[in-house]
Amino acid sequence: MAFREQNITTGKYLFRFLKFLARPGSIGNLKSLLNSRMEDEVSMVDFLERHAVERPNSLALKFEDQQISWSELNRKANQMAHYFRSRGVTFGDKIALNIENRPELLFATMGCLKIGAVAGMVNTGQTNEALAHSLRLIEPRLIIVGTECLANMETVADMIDEQYSDKLLYIADGDKATAPSHYRDLMAAMAGQAEDNILPEQALTLGTPIFYIFTSGTTGLPKASITTHMKVFRAGTQFGVNVMSLKPEDTYYCALPLYHSNALTVGFGSCLSSGATLALRRKFSASQFWQDCIKYEATAAIYIGELLRYLLAQPVRESDKAHNVTRVLGNGLRPDIWMEFKNRFGIGRVHEFYGASEGNTGFVNIFNFDKTVGWSPQYGKAWDVVQYDVDEDQPVRGDDAFMKRMGVGDTGLLIAQITEQNPFDGYTDAQASEKKILRDVFEKGDAWFNTGDLVVLQKHGHIQFGDRIGDTFRWQGENVATTEVESVIMKWPEIEDAVVYGVTVPGRDGRCGMLYLTQKEEGKLDLNGLAAHMRDKLPSYAVPRFIRIGQKVDVTGTFKFQKTKLKNAAYKIDEVDDPLYVLARDADGVEPINAEVQGKIDNDELRL
Repeated sequence: MAFREQNITTGKYLFRFLKFLARPGSIGNLKSLLNSRMEDEVSMVDFLERHAVERPNSLALKFEDQQISWSELNRKANQMAHYFRSRGVTFGDKIALNIENRPELLFATMGCLKIGAVAGMVNTGQTNEALAHSLRLIEPRLIIVGTECLANMETVADMIDEQYSDKLLYIADGDKATAPSHYRDLMAAMAGQAEDNILPEQALTLGTPIFYIFTSGTTGLPKASITTHMKVFRAGTQFGVNVMSLKPEDTYYCALPLYHSNALTVGFGSCLSSGATLALRRKFSASQFWQDCIKYEATAAIYIGELLRYLLAQPVRESDKAHNVTRVLGNGLRPDIWMEFKNRFGIGRVHEFYGASEGNTGFVNIFNFDKTVGWSPQYGKAWDVVQYDVDEDQPVRGDDAFMKRMGVGDTGLLIAQITEQNPFDGYTDAQASEKKILRDVFEKGDAWFNTGDLVVLQKHGHIQFGDRIGDTFRWQGENVATTEVESVIMKWPEIEDAVVYGVTVPGRDGRCGMLYLTQKEEGKLDLNGLAAHMRDKLPSYAVPRFIRIGQKVDVTGTFKFQKTKLKNAAYKIDEVDDPLYVLARDADGVEPINAEVQGKIDNDELRL
């Protein structure tokens, strides 16, 4: 497994655990996290309003040349909230937000929270059916669009005109200030609204939903996971305060999109919990990352693993160590570049974490061990690791019909118990939520969240990430649901069967998509036409980059595709007799894979 290099000895663990306990407030924070309940009348709005009173002139946000204080953020959120209420938005209603990273997005988001509305965080890269599907899931009372995203909205113009023509608002983006006549200027409309704190119609509790965070919709059919105040409170307090030791004088740099949990729940949530400043960039830039950190005087940063690989691929610069960033937090950092990243950029603390936007548990490398996902309390109660049959794609049950716990050093399926204190918020789709629940796991009537991940159980409540199971894999920091990709590919008329799976590529994070297909009529397959079809209907990260043309697809006795053999053979020409092709990201069409091409792939000379 990827993280087995790190040996967490009892002595090292106890030493670092005692150091953690010595941090001010750490014990109290842990008790608060473990004892918090969904009905507690606490919300992230309380944190914002407290900062606005206690440190009104301290900076909440840095963005480009703007500096926004906590008091200004609170005032803008209040104006948004008052305007939303004037438009008839009530507690529990939804507002769709389709805006790139900039302060106005957080004004609107916090405005939603103020009145108990749910902010539907639309992926700003979505168009066509993906965007239409997301809007249908949100069922918005209002739709707020940045002018930078108006072109995307035009791809669903018919739906917008029919269902939402009276609900459209825009926020100008610099010189991109024009909008269609049926959109109303939100910033102008809210300008005369009151700036005082607004009371919601019902009390805000930790269980109140606040965001819809969308899973990666590989066919334009994403699921909307529900985020509550509890999830943000726990992420902000645990990750931001306990782990990162953020304080009001810190600046936390974030170049990840706010429609992802890493940025919104963990990044901004940490700043709300700690009072630190969020330095926000519209879109990630490998060449400008450290320059931004210097400009904003950042002391911490949030990442995904692929981002750090891009940083290491940049030419060596003086700015590599000219910054003040001392610790970073994120997920997906490959162990083979872990130490190279720390040493080149002078980062003392790397806090890798594990979690999912829809999940009810999380792990974090709180003690700064190298090359490990980290620790979570209450092993055996809140979470456990059970035996899993990869070939059958299901947990193993014993003669008593219950699942089998794994021992230290063993690999198994990570599950998390669903209780009042650790609820599973799930998705807006009840059926999709039910599919993630395992029942009667260790005793009749219990319920556990299926993370869908294989992990190695370590000592002292630590785990090492192993791999995704089933039909989903991760590529470029996004989840790719292979069944959804297959459904798009099967619409190409020349294909008999299509199987999609993830394969490892040297030096790359996650797994790259590969397509195994059979033809209806031999010799009548337009591969470049198929490539264009996939590029048109799928997000870039979901487009299979490798294509294998076979004769038949092996299935199990229960008619499940046997993907294990396909994954192992991957695109290796010495293990595959079938024709193999690669669809590079920048290429016009597919290219046959021979020894020379495979060498380019393995040496990271082709952009996938």
